[in-house]
Amino acid sequence: MGAVLGLGCLGSLACCFGTAACSLCCKCCPTCKNSTASRIAYAVLLFVGTAVACVMLIPGLNDKLRKIPALCNYATSDDCGSIAGYLSVYRVCFAMAVFFFIMAMVTIMVKSSKDPRAGFHNGLWFIKILMLVGLAVGAFYIPSGEFEKVWMTIAMIGGFLFILIQLVLLVDFAHSWNESWVERYEETESKFYYALLLGTTIFSYMAALVVIVLSYIYYGGEVCVAHKAFISVNMILCIAISVVSVIPAVQDANPRSGLLQSSIISLYIMYLTWSAMSSSPYPECNPGMVQVLTNVVGLGGVSASGSPPASTQGEGLDSSSIVGFVIWFICVLYASV
Repeated sequence: MGAVLGLGCLGSLACCFGTAACSLCCKCCPTCKNSTASRIAYAVLLFVGTAVACVMLIPGLNDKLRKIPALCNYATSDDCGSIAGYLSVYRVCFAMAVFFFIMAMVTIMVKSSKDPRAGFHNGLWFIKILMLVGLAVGAFYIPSGEFEKVWMTIAMIGGFLFILIQLVLLVDFAHSWNESWVERYEETESKFYYALLLGTTIFSYMAALVVIVLSYIYYGGEVCVAHKAFISVNMILCIAISVVSVIPAVQDANPRSGLLQSSIISLYIMYLTWSAMSSSPYPECNPGMVQVLTNVVGLGGVSASGSPPASTQGEGLDSSSIVGFVIWFICVLYASV
């Protein structure tokens, strides 16, 4: 028994301090390859870092963060409390970006696990975690001023590019999903897979339709002209991609294309539309998800004038951020595996 425990400890130490692959920690998953285990470990590391950044937005934490001199060098005492949380998020994300950029540069053009640099990629996790923590601590001592403006611009560009990457991942996931079920249906001729395929497609379209209707009712008031335009344009785009996915020319070029892929993308488009509208600073155009759900389940309602009741601003959770965080992590895990 002691020998088994000793081997387990040695395996963990080899993964943390040496260049052994992280799959030593994944013996319960025999099919887990070294590279896959490492990608999952990096995804978990990214998840933890993002969760820490989210924790920085907790209101009570601002009082502690504002005591860090570098955060408020160029801010008045009144502004410091409101910006400390957001600036700390910038700094944590900056540290993660620098860490993964360094890892990308170190392992560039690595094509085999026999490459010496592959050992650093798959192992030495204790050292890499220390490096990430050190970058995060050092980022909090970057003086305020131009840093947040420049980093905010870079972050917006990166966020836009990631939305495009996320869209590609969703399309690839939908294609893989569709091909898997179609192949199983053709092999077994079981109507179960056909029902799954049809049911998922109908559910995705119905969910997208529900988002469109609720967006028009609760986010498209009389003064919310831009919101109405966004909803209408994106609804037309959803119809367009659905039609394009089944036209003969597309079917000839890619016989496995179909409505499942377009239904998932349509739902994702409407999610992005809702996420953008939920960032509106105007209460009449942004009632908040909690208020919408409260009205939908029957605890509230639409007034006689056709507009939703006054929203409860400042709700404890940013619903769009939580949903986006879940979708983001699922896409990262899918890309890792």
